[in-house]
Amino acid sequence: MSERVLVNQLQARQDGPVTVSGWVETVRDQKKVQFVILRDETGAVQLVNPATRPAEDGTEQDASALALTDTISNLASGTFLTVRGDLKHDERVKLGGVEIKIATLEISAAALPETPIAADSGLDKRMDWRFLDLRQRRNNLIFRVQTTLEHAMRSYWIERDYIEVHSPKLMASASESNAELFSLEYFGDQTAYLAQSPQFFKQMAQVAGFGKIFEIAPAFRADPSFTSRHATEFTSVDAEISWIDSHEDVAAMQEELLQTAIAAVKEKHGAEIEELFGIEVQVPAIPFPRIPLAEARRIVAERGYEIPRTDGDLDPEGERQISAYVQETFGHQFVFITDYHPEIRAFYHMRDDETGLTKSYDLLFKGVEITTGAQREHRVDVLIEQAREKGLEPEHLDFYFDFFRYGAPPHGGFGMGLARVLMLLLGQDSIREVTYLFRGPTRLAP
Repeated sequence: MSERVLVNQLQARQDGPVTVSGWVETVRDQKKVQFVILRDETGAVQLVNPATRPAEDGTEQDASALALTDTISNLASGTFLTVRGDLKHDERVKLGGVEIKIATLEISAAALPETPIAADSGLDKRMDWRFLDLRQRRNNLIFRVQTTLEHAMRSYWIERDYIEVHSPKLMASASESNAELFSLEYFGDQTAYLAQSPQFFKQMAQVAGFGKIFEIAPAFRADPSFTSRHATEFTSVDAEISWIDSHEDVAAMQEELLQTAIAAVKEKHGAEIEELFGIEVQVPAIPFPRIPLAEARRIVAERGYEIPRTDGDLDPEGERQISAYVQETFGHQFVFITDYHPEIRAFYHMRDDETGLTKSYDLLFKGVEITTGAQREHRVDVLIEQAREKGLEPEHLDFYFDFFRYGAPPHGGFGMGLARVLMLLLGQDSIREVTYLFRGPTRLAP
């Protein structure tokens, strides 16, 4: 490794020799001086070179100085290079109050002169050239925020003695239903399926006596949706815990988890998020509001919106309406919608003996569903019957039912879409903006 100094470390250094590496953002080639804005993964710095031009009278000049001037004049945006020079603190320099006078410049990889995307390029075009799109400072920040968010969630769980698991993504049968499955040939005449969620294996960990587990990993849905919040491959944040009394125990854990994670983001990135995204990160108060689904539908109707769905669930506009009500009434960006009818929930959701409704919830954040959580049914005979009601063949799920034939604790958990949380936290219009490399019905590259 070289003696490279990161840009965000320059202000703390004394004037003197320094080496920086990064890519060219802009070049200002003036008659007597040249300026290069060099950006690395931590920020940008101004480089300066007193330009040496060929003398009109033919006077011999410093060949190395002429070569440096010529090299800078021909630098294309995006060129990666290493510069050695003298660091100088100067409060007149708007970019960080420091600049570097170039002594030597070494090009690592030159860029083509014409860039295929611009600041006003459409989303699909930018996705075609995602590796260039990600060089923007705001896009760099998105993934720093994601890193902080995930680290804070992991820390929350690990500090409370949760076990992290990595469940398989190749399955012999459906993880939730027979719909929205990607299938593939698996060694001859076998068919494998890409996991829609780690649901079954999260529950297996409870039967195995793990007690409390979490996983942050890919999940796959063969969903042909082209909405701003759907993807065919996404990162799912999952947790499962034993010995619960109801889904309320799961909800209480999740709201505390989110409060902790968002507070970490605000502390580390709050000022930069406000600068680049124009959003003040709000750390949510707990408990989050809770509204039964039937009441939520009534409130939405009273606000003048008629939900067109016939299954009794909320549609996207209904979710926006109930979230607007919660913001106006409670000043809160989150709301748990509870007490769903079994017809619109998975077969493994436990049902309340008195109401017949499921012990489950959806969590909405700024009008968008980010989570489904529930207490699971752990009685194998009830599970099998509920699977039949959903049109599933019990023999195809026998490996799953085996988990519960040898004893199981009361348990529950949730699955949460990481990209949706990031999208809403940063006020973006699409999960494509906050996904490193998006996968959808028409996108498999880059």
